[in-house]
Amino acid sequence: MNLTLHLTENCNMNCAYCVREKQPIRMSEAVADAAVDLAFSSGKSAGLCFFGGEPLLESGLIYRAIRRCMLKTIETGKPAYYKMTTNGTLLTERFLENAHAVHMGIGLSFEGLAQDTCRRFKDGAPSFDVVEEKAKLLLKHMPDAYAMMTIAPQAVPQYAESVKYLRSLGFKRITSTIAYGKKVHWTDDDLALLKGQMEEIAAFFEAEFLKGDPFFFSPLDAKIRDFLRGFNPSERCHLGFRQMPVAPDGSLYACTQFIGDPDYKLGDVFHGVDRERQKILASRAATPESCKECALRTRCTNSCGCTNRLETGNENTVSPLQCSYERMTIALADEVADRLYAADEAAFKKRFAADVPEKDKL
Repeated sequence: MNLTLHLTENCNMNCAYCVREKQPIRMSEAVADAAVDLAFSSGKSAGLCFFGGEPLLESGLIYRAIRRCMLKTIETGKPAYYKMTTNGTLLTERFLENAHAVHMGIGLSFEGLAQDTCRRFKDGAPSFDVVEEKAKLLLKHMPDAYAMMTIAPQAVPQYAESVKYLRSLGFKRITSTIAYGKKVHWTDDDLALLKGQMEEIAAFFEAEFLKGDPFFFSPLDAKIRDFLRGFNPSERCHLGFRQMPVAPDGSLYACTQFIGDPDYKLGDVFHGVDRERQKILASRAATPESCKECALRTRCTNSCGCTNRLETGNENTVSPLQCSYERMTIALADEVADRLYAADEAAFKKRFAADVPEKDKL
């Protein structure tokens, strides 16, 4: 079973677009222990993602959970897998050595050159210099770590240069999404500028690919992959099945955006999962009615109840912003794929179609 442990609602930063309410609330050791036990209670493996707030504020709980997982692995024979999303400011050599030893995947929230536009410390101090240093430390121990960008309107002018900067720093994997929620306000001018920045990123992505040094950039890679592989329902949002969040009090929810909402509570780590409730919620994660006639519906994130609720208040209603962004990204990814395929068919197939069933390959 895969669980996301929200170790704390507290954070040492004050990001302009953050949708979480910062509170001095932390997960107890009893809840963390029970969460580990629950993760091992079903399935062939146990997966834990350490999350927050900022999870490294509670590094002791992370060490404790990993130690308990090691004992459970000996007891059950099941392997355990670990991930963490962090702002990076509290990373240390010791933590990274331990994380590397257990093959923890780490995603570093870092906007590159646009970092100080939205991601500052609580006192308003800039964070770029600190996170740049920590990013280099992270890459020294984990060269496959992810840089995770969240682009708000005010960061758009530096988007392309930030991607190039992160690549020059050594990141081979960059995930990116635009900021959603009540704290951000996109205009048509912002979206027009975003399109231009994404076109510049696409040109860089192509150039790196053609010189034999490709990198992963989620907005392009995901859309190209979806086109080649075809629609795979198992990879779409399934509320409460793929990765259940565990709130600091031990309650289980369908998704991060639903924490605290009793309508989306699925039990707790002490008593387990309400399977009937889980099935009911999962069945609601479907293509919204307004999208069913759209030719792009199988390549779009329209069924993501988390994003839909964040933007519109309804898990089955897609916002105009999301629709515009998805259309923009899909069109750009298709243009990139066409050019790369024409430039080097063999390299394209090796890079993008390696996991496509033989009958579906180009």
